[in-house]
Amino acid sequence: MATKIRLQRGGRKGYAVYRIVIADVRAPRDGKFTEKLGMYNPNTNPATVELNFERALYWLETGAQPTDTVRTLLKREGVYMMKHLRGGVKKGAFDEATCQQKFDAWKQGKVAGVEALAKKNADEKKAKAAKSLEEEKKKNEALAKKVADKKAAAQAAAAEANAENEAPAQEGETAEA
Repeated sequence: MATKIRLQRGGRKGYAVYRIVIADVRAPRDGKFTEKLGMYNPNTNPATVELNFERALYWLETGAQPTDTVRTLLKREGVYMMKHLRGGVKKGAFDEATCQQKFDAWKQGKVAGVEALAKKNADEKKAKAAKSLEEEKKKNEALAKKVADKKAAAQAAAAEANAENEAPAQEGETAEA
């Protein structure tokens, strides 16, 4: 039986979430599968991958062929790196402890890179929000100035009209006296 490691679609329309499964090559995409290895959610930033690392490694070493997308996901999670390192152990290039040490160093570098990317995205988001707030403050200040000018002009006009109304009244009082 030829097996593939592939994605099985789930979720709702417009919001796909995938299972990473082992399935016979002849089975339909969303049909019968042998084993579920994990989940892949491309809708988050960065994309979320939950993977049973040991089982994925077992199936790769057994000969299951991943699809292109799954191959990329497995490389990103380090399954291919561990397979490569285990090959070195089998050939006698180094021992199991060195293999694990090399893998841990690689994984720490990978995690640091992802954290740096997440921090950069958060900083950009904060900067964008601060810039938007500044622009809004400037617009509000300009609007407040316009309103204040308009009120001042209305008060000045009212004072002028009031002064004109009082002036004829005073002339009329002086004429009567």
